[in-house]
Amino acid sequence: MDHFNKFRLIIAVLAISFAALPANSLAAEESAADNPPISTNERIVIVPGHPPNPVKLVVTIMTPAGAGPFPLAVLNHGSDATIPAAKHERYHRSFGAYYFLSRGYAVAIPMMRGFAGSEGHQMDSHCDPEALGLANAFDIDAVIDYMAKQPYVDARRVVVAGGSFGGWNTLAYGMLNRPEVKGLINFAGGALISNCHMQGLRLDLAVEHFGKGTRLPSLWIYGDNDSMFSADMWHSMYDRYVAAGGKAELVSLGRFMRDTHNLLGYSEALALWAPQVDAFLSRIGLPHQVPYPDYVPTAFPPPSRFAAIDDVGAVPYLNAEGREVYKKFLALPMPRVFFLAPTGWARPTAGGFDPLALGKKLCAETGQECQVYAVDDYVAWTARASAKAPVAPDKPAPVSLPVGKQDEKRDGRRDERAGLANLDAIPYLNESGRQAYRQFLTLLHGSRAFAVAPDGGYGFAAGANAPADAMATCSKSHQGCRLYVVDNAIVWSEAK
Repeated sequence: MDHFNKFRLIIAVLAISFAALPANSLAAEESAADNPPISTNERIVIVPGHPPNPVKLVVTIMTPAGAGPFPLAVLNHGSDATIPAAKHERYHRSFGAYYFLSRGYAVAIPMMRGFAGSEGHQMDSHCDPEALGLANAFDIDAVIDYMAKQPYVDARRVVVAGGSFGGWNTLAYGMLNRPEVKGLINFAGGALISNCHMQGLRLDLAVEHFGKGTRLPSLWIYGDNDSMFSADMWHSMYDRYVAAGGKAELVSLGRFMRDTHNLLGYSEALALWAPQVDAFLSRIGLPHQVPYPDYVPTAFPPPSRFAAIDDVGAVPYLNAEGREVYKKFLALPMPRVFFLAPTGWARPTAGGFDPLALGKKLCAETGQECQVYAVDDYVAWTARASAKAPVAPDKPAPVSLPVGKQDEKRDGRRDERAGLANLDAIPYLNESGRQAYRQFLTLLHGSRAFAVAPDGGYGFAAGANAPADAMATCSKSHQGCRLYVVDNAIVWSEAK
C-alpha cells in the first residue's frame, strides 16, 4: 500500500469519531474590512462533505458579472484562536476572494467541519497536524466535485488557496493530486495543536510527507513578523517540503504592517503579494489579468520621506483646527488616508474596502483640489522640496488695499502695490477661491504663481517652477486656465 493510500485509510478510520479541536490550536483568521462597491453575486450553498461521514458544509460562492464559465478558485479559511470553531462567523470578506474575482474567477469558500454552521467537528488528531490537514483535504475535494458540476465553472482550471489554517489545509490537499487543480497557494499556512509539544518538529515532519506526495506546484507567501509562525519555522517547513520533492516557490515579504500573518486582511498587502500570485498563475497556465478592477481597492501611493508621520508641524496648508484633525488621524486604525487641500480643508478616511477612493469621492463632492498627505504610518506627500506650502490662517486674512499708486501698468503688468490684495479684481473666483487666494498671498518668499479658470477653478504653487505647476494644478480639473499672478506681479490681461 503506497503512502497516499495509507493516509486515506487513516482518515477513513479517524473520521468515524470527531472531537472538538481547541480554538487556540489553529492559526489566526484574516478578513477584509468591507465589501467592494460591486456585486460579488454572493450565495450560500450546502455541500455534503467527504464520506464515510458526509456532513453538511456551508460554502460561500462568489462570481463576477457574466455567465462564465469561470476558472475556479477555492479559498480556505483560517481560525480565530480565541473563538470556538462553532462560534466563528462565516468567512467571506477577504482580499484573497476579491483578488480572484478581479481576475475573473468563480470563488468557493468552504467552512470546514464545525465552523460557522458546518456540521461535525474537527477530528481529534492526537497532535498529528498531517492527519488533521488531510481530513479537511477530502472535504475540500468534495466541494470541488460540487463546483465542477455548475455550468458557470470551468472545472478544467482550478487553483486551491488558503491563509493560516486554510493554508495548511491547502498544502494537505496537494496530496490528492487532482488533475484539474493546477496549483496551490499558501498564505502564512500552518496548524498549531494545543497541548502538543515540539510543534515545529511536528509541522516539519508533516510537510515533508506533503512534499513527498504532492506533484502540484505551490506558492508559499510568508513574512518575518508573523505572530503565529516565526521566520525560522516557515523557512524550516519550506526547506523540508522542497527537500522531499515538493515543487514550491517561497516569497518572503520581510516585515509588514503589525502582523504578516494577516496577509489576506490588509488591503495594503495586495501590492506585495498580488504580483507574485499573478506571476505564479501565469506560469501554471491560469488567468492572471484584471478584467474586473473594481474588486480590488485603489493602490496606495508610496512613501515620499517628506516628513515623519507624527510631525504635525510639517503638514502643509493646515491652521490650528486642521492640525487637530491631523492629530486625530494619527489615532485612527489602519488602513487610513489623510487628505488636504490648499484651502486648508482636511479630511481623514479610515477602514472600509477602499479609504483612498472614498476620500477622493468626498473631495470631489466638496469641490476641493485634494492631495494625499499620509497613508497608514507614512507620509506620501510629494510636493517639491523647494516649495514652501502655504498655511491656512487661523482666521481669514484681512483684506487691506495698499496705499499709493493704483493700477499702475508696467510693461503690461500691474505691481503688487497697485492691487495684488484686491480680491474683487480677481476674475471668476467664488468665496472658496478667494479664500485660497488669501492663503496664496501668505507665500512671501521665492517664486509663486496663481492661475484661474472661467468656471471658478484655480491652482497655485510655489518654487522654481511655480507658473507651470500652478497651471498644471488648475488644468487637472478645469479648462481655460490662465495665470493671474506670477511672483509679485499681476500678469492677467482681459485680452486672450
